[in-house]
This record gives sequence, C-alpha cells and structure tokens, in this order.
Amino acid sequence: MTSGAELARSGATFPYPPAKAKDTMPDLLLELRSEEIPASMQRKAAGDLKKLLTDALVEAGLTYEGAREYWTPRRLTLDIRGLTARSADQHEERKGPSTKAPQAAIDGFLRSAGLSSIEQAQVKSDPKKGDFYVAMIHKHGRAAEEIITDVMPGIIRNFPWPKSMRSGAASAKPGSLRWVRPLQSIVCTFGPEHDEPVVIPFEIDGIVASNVTYGHRFHAPDAITVKRFSDYVSALEKAKVILDADRRKEIILADAKNITFASGLDLVEDEGLLEEVSGLVEYPHVLMGSFEEDYLKIPAEIIRLTIKTNQKCFVTRLHGQEALSNHFILISNIEAKDGGAEIIHGNGKVVRARLSDAAHFYKRDQGDLPDLDALKDSAAKFGLDLSKPLDQRMAKLDHLNVTFHAKLGSQGERVTRIRALAAELAKATGADPILVDRAAVLAKADLRTEAVGEFPELQGIMGRKYAALQGEDAAVATAIEDHYKPQGPSDRVPTDKVAATVALADKLDTLVGFWAIDEKPTGSKDPYALRRAALGVIRIILENNVRLKLLSVASDRDLLSFFHDRLKVYLKDAGRRHDIVDAVLSEDADDLLTIVRRAEALSAFIGTEDGKNLLAGTKRATQLLAAEEKKGTKAAERIDLSLLKLPAETALHQAIVNASQSAAEAVAREDFAAAMEALSKLRGPVDAFFTDVLVNDENADIRANRLALLAAIRSATGTVADFSKISG
Repeated sequence: MTSGAELARSGATFPYPPAKAKDTMPDLLLELRSEEIPASMQRKAAGDLKKLLTDALVEAGLTYEGAREYWTPRRLTLDIRGLTARSADQHEERKGPSTKAPQAAIDGFLRSAGLSSIEQAQVKSDPKKGDFYVAMIHKHGRAAEEIITDVMPGIIRNFPWPKSMRSGAASAKPGSLRWVRPLQSIVCTFGPEHDEPVVIPFEIDGIVASNVTYGHRFHAPDAITVKRFSDYVSALEKAKVILDADRRKEIILADAKNITFASGLDLVEDEGLLEEVSGLVEYPHVLMGSFEEDYLKIPAEIIRLTIKTNQKCFVTRLHGQEALSNHFILISNIEAKDGGAEIIHGNGKVVRARLSDAAHFYKRDQGDLPDLDALKDSAAKFGLDLSKPLDQRMAKLDHLNVTFHAKLGSQGERVTRIRALAAELAKATGADPILVDRAAVLAKADLRTEAVGEFPELQGIMGRKYAALQGEDAAVATAIEDHYKPQGPSDRVPTDKVAATVALADKLDTLVGFWAIDEKPTGSKDPYALRRAALGVIRIILENNVRLKLLSVASDRDLLSFFHDRLKVYLKDAGRRHDIVDAVLSEDADDLLTIVRRAEALSAFIGTEDGKNLLAGTKRATQLLAAEEKKGTKAAERIDLSLLKLPAETALHQAIVNASQSAAEAVAREDFAAAMEALSKLRGPVDAFFTDVLVNDENADIRANRLALLAAIRSATGTVADFSKISG
C-alpha cells in the first residue's frame, strides 16, 4: 500500500484554485521565514498576511486573479496569481471653493489638490452658485514592483502577532522589528509565468528580500534559489519541506490509520490535535509507541489527555472496540536513520512517566484526605458523608473558602445558591428533588481532585466517575458531568431531568450573579461566557420542553432582555424569520417555550393564503389608524352597534367578536394553531370591509366608529402576535 506521505514526497502537486486569464499577467511569490512559529498562530497569521497584502495592493490600484496562503512551522508563504504589472493612471476633477472665497479657503484647496498657485486651477460656472475653482488632478500609475516595495515593510513591521519579540543586533535600536520569532529571510519574486521573474529587494532591519530560501533545518539546511511558486514548491519538497498544511494533515492522518490498522488497532481521531501537530512538523513521519497495559486501568479520558497534552500524541483503540489500547501514535519531523527507534523510545519514557503521575492522581483521589476533622463543619452544612471520597472533596472546597469571584463569594457559597435554585427548578422540570439536591451538592466537588487539578478539561467527567465509584445514583453521577453542558451551539444538551435541572441552576446562577454585579457582556467582550450560558439555558428549556417563567428565577428585566436577544440569535440560526420572532416577543415574555410555539404557529399561518391576506388587511388597518391619529382623529372608545350602517361592517364586527373569543380561549390552553385558525376567519370580512366601506365617512361619529372597528382588528390579531412587526 502506498502511504499518503509517499504520495506527497513523490512530487504530487497541490491544486491551485484560480487559473490566469492571460499568460502575460505576472505572479508574486512571498515567503517570510523565521524560527518556529507556534502552531496555534500559523493558520491565522498566514490568513492575515494574505489579507494585509492583497488589501494594500488593491488600495494602490492593482488587481489580481487569485491568492492563496501557506504555512509551515518556519515560514509564511503567499502565492498571488495574475497581478497587474502596474496601476492605472488616475484622472480626477476636484471641485474647489467659490472664486469669491476668502484666501484661507483657497489656500486649503491648493494644498489638498497639490497645486502651487491658483492659476493652475480652472474656473467653472454654476447657474445658481456662480463661479468656482476646479483642479484637474492627474496621477500616473505605478509599477507593481514599486508598490510592493512600498507596502511590504509596513505590513511586516506592523504584523498583528498576539505575541512578538525583538532579536539580533538591530533589536537595540529604537523601532526595531518585532516578530513572533526571529525573522531569518524573505523571498519576494515577481514576473510572468514564462519569463525570468525579478526580485523585489525591499529591506527590513538588515534582512533584504531575495530569491533564496532554505529547506528542512536538519535534512536540507543549504540555500535554495527559487524563481516562482511552482519551482519553489518542488524545491522545498526535495529539501524535505511539505508546504501545504492541509496536505501535511492528510499525510499524518493517512499514515496513522495505516499503521494502526496494520497492528489491529483503530486510531482515535482528534481534529484539534491533528491541526496542532501538522503545525509542528515540516516533513511528517508517523511512528507508533507503547506503554504498559497496567496503565489502562486509568480512565480513558485521563490517558488520552495525558498523552495529548504532554506529548502531542494520538491514542488508539482495540479494533472495533471502545477500549483504548496501550499503543500511541507520535509524529516526528525527521526521517531517522534507525527507523525512529530512538524517537519512539524517548517518547515512550515520557509517556510512561506522565501516566505514572496520572495513576497516582487517580489513586489519591479515591483515598481519604488527611484533615477530615477540619472538614466536619462544612460536611454538616451540606449534608455530606465524610466516609466518601467525593464528599470529602466538596467539604474541602468549602473549607478552603475557594473564591468563585471576588464579588460573588466562594465556591461553597455558589454551591449553596445552586442548591436552592435547583430545588425550585425541580418543580418545573419534574426531576426527583432528592436526587437534584445530591447532584447539586456534589457538582463542583471534583474541582478539588488531583486529576482535575492536573487536567481542568476533566471537570465533571472525573466527578461522574468518582460518583459512580462511591455508589451514587446513576442520575446523580450523570448530572455531575452534564451540568456543564451545553458548552456551545454544537454541544449536546443534558436530557436526564436531574442533569437538566442542575445545569439550569448552574447557568442561571452565573447569569443572575454577574448581572447583579454589573459584569455584563459588552460588544465582543464576554470574559465570563455569559452569552454561552444564556444559550445553554435556552437550549435546555426548549429541547427538554421545560415550562419555566424566567422572571420567577431571574427577576432582572435587563437580563430578560438579554435572553430575548440570545433567543433571537438561536432561532435565526435555526432558520426562523426575525420578524416572526419579534411579532410574538413582548417585553415581559418570559416563557421561552411559549414564545417558540407561538412563533412556529405564526410562521405556519403566515405561509398560508389566509395568513398573507389577513396580514395585509391588518397592516392596512394599522396604517389607517396611525394616519388618522396623526391628524388628531380619534377612534371611538367602543363600537356603537347602532352606527354600523353597512352589511360589511356589521359582518366584520361579528367576525371580530367570534375570532377574539375563540383565539383567546385557544391561547389560554396554549393551542396556538387553533388561535391562528380562529383568526383566519377574519380574512373574508376584513377584505369585504375594505372593499365596501369608506372609513373616512363625512359623519364624524360613523368615522370614529369605523376606526374603532380597525382598532378591534388590531386587538384581535394582537391576541397571538403583533402583526405590525411582520414584514411583507
């Protein structure tokens, strides 16, 4: 079988999206080579380089066919195809002040237009404004080489690295270059595909751009002269550098799967780790190591995180099973002469040492703490059993007075709040209150375990495992892990009633607390992830069909408005029309499930012919009312039956009475589809009214009475939604 690595190293070409329209259009190759760039920064940095340079070129009047960025641990590369050779000449007619304007205004005009005297301007006339000056400005286009030379130093000097450093002799000078790691060389060539490209030799802190780069630092450290992108890629491949990061990922993944399959194993894929390791190597080689099977007694999550975090290695499973094997996959940046034996040995030593530490943490977490007597008060406060390891950790968390937030008290105080809130929420979720209380009390206990201290990502996961080991009810153990969920739009929502209850309590306590101390999200800043917490509350409520009055647990109106905003985002992402949501979302609406059901029913109704026509009629009624009110004409306070002179207005009145009553009854029993059905009966009478009846009758009383009918239409539809907010 031919491996992915062998295919790439045999000279496989990389696809390049846009084809040039003309062979004469030049290409630009740019490479910035430095010492190792942190893997987490590479993809964004390459994208930033592409945007900064292409924006600058377009701003200067150039155009291009396409651009693509590349990156390795030691270089950022940009390939721009079909770049125009020079910018176009520009001709501008700039209007100036009146010929009678004060001298100061004329002087300012001359400066802005680049004129030395007013004689260089022309005079034009306007029939209304009189004579005024005009400057005819002509700017000659510039060669692309000149433009690139001008813009590149500024782009490099002001590059938006999250962290940067000064280096070398030039670093002692004021204004010296800051780069993520010492910048070592720059390649910048420009020219048509079939001609000899030119080097654009701009200079940064003594580094002059050239056509010389360097390959793999160990396998091929000698200088390489390049011309354009195609030979640059092939030269790097020969020098043991695979430029395309996605190709490196393909190589790593393909070879890892091949090696594990050949050993009767399955690779445990990890996209985040794959992205990271592809940014650690320029010439990936996949190897397999192993550790003692005894370590498999440690929970799989600990093994996986230990190996991933400390050694950037992948774990494997027994083929077709969930259980982990004692083999791991590591990625080397060199093709070792011994086949990688020494690299495997060295990584294995580190992995075994880390797993030994992890096993020690896991064992200690199941033992007694040394200071149990000091924990008795905390145990009594929470009803904890100090014969159980997880209970001890919760008591320790409270005893140490570990701070949750300076203004919101300790973790122990927070657990007390969550416990009380969960007891109230259990009434809405239907969860067993005894299990809810136990889960709420133990939810944060694993924060004091050594496993979570070493790997914070395991909070909740280890709590669940330790709860199961000490014999807790399965619902309690599940809730300890799941009360953190969902942690994003794609994360799963807890479905067990106990877990959902504690998860709601945890998130609502966070939101209420930070609202109380005025630490709300502002703009793009949300340091406490309050938007995520609100989305979590919304998803738990909706996906579990929980009927909850938010104002009963979060009395802050501003917080309710925040929930409304998050709900709109959630529903928009789910494909709901924003205007439909606005139509059913009143200022004090705090039952999210009811809001969504109203929106669903309204959306379905508006899609029907009756709905469209009733919407049009309601909007017409509302607009007529608004126009008359603006003129000072008022509708009658109530409809006077004796003033209903025409059959169409009598029929409309009766239809409104019937529809209003039926819709109100349907809303009361939360049958919103039936409420819409009741309103649909208004369609015909409303159409007939506007066809047969003149609202603005000469008789003031009749006119006011007919306006009252329009107000009644608005009131009837308002039973389920504010139709005026619906577009269309």
